[in-house]
Amino acid sequence: MAKVFLYVVDRDFGFAPNPFHGICSLATCKPRIRNSASIGDWVIGMGGRNLNSTGKCVFAMKVTSKITFNEYWENPIYKDKKPVRNGSKRMVVGDNIYHRDKVTGIWSQAFSHHSHSDGSLNEYNRDRDTKSSNVLLSKHFYYFGSAAPLLPHPILNSLNYKNGVGHKKYNISDANPLILWIESEYFNNLNLVMADPFNFEQSSAHYTVETNKVLL
Repeated sequence: MAKVFLYVVDRDFGFAPNPFHGICSLATCKPRIRNSASIGDWVIGMGGRNLNSTGKCVFAMKVTSKITFNEYWENPIYKDKKPVRNGSKRMVVGDNIYHRDKVTGIWSQAFSHHSHSDGSLNEYNRDRDTKSSNVLLSKHFYYFGSAAPLLPHPILNSLNYKNGVGHKKYNISDANPLILWIESEYFNNLNLVMADPFNFEQSSAHYTVETNKVLL
C-alpha cells in the first residue's frame, strides 16, 4: 500500500526540494524519507514557523522514480539539475551535487548550496545527505512555494498532524482526503512552479548542518 510522508520545510531555497526543469527532486536532506519512500508514495512538505507558514503546503510530489546519486549525476537527462553558481537562481540551487567514485568509494560534492562558500567540501552536509544514496524524482507534483495554500483544518486534524521534528508517515487510505483536496483544487497546476521559493532571493547562500546556519 502506498504511503504518504509529511514533514516541515524549514528553509525553502528551491534546493530541497528542487522543483525546476520539469521534475521535482528530493536529492539532499531527509535521508530517512529518501530511504523509505517508494515509487507511488507521496512526499508532502509543510510550512513551519521559520517560513511563517504553519499549516500551509509548500509542495506535494508523487514519487515517479527513485534512483541513486550516481545515476542522477551521470544521466544527461538531469544535467540541468547540476548547480551553476554563476547562473540564474534556478541554476544556482541545482541539487544534483553528489557522485561516488566506483573504485575508491569517495564522495564528491559539487560547488552548491551544501558546499562551503568557497566551493570546498562540507563534510557535515555530505555525511548527513549521503546517509541515503537515493534521489526521489517526480513528474507528478505541485509546487506552491511562497504561494503555499493553507490546508483545511479538518483534514489536518483527521491526520492528527502537528509541526515537529522528523516526519510523519501515513497509509494512503488515511491521507486520501489530503491528496484528493490538493489534486482537485490544483489540477490545473500539475507540474508547475506556482510561485518562487520562500527564500529564493537568497539562492546563492550556503547552509551547513554543523551549526544549522545559512551563510549569505
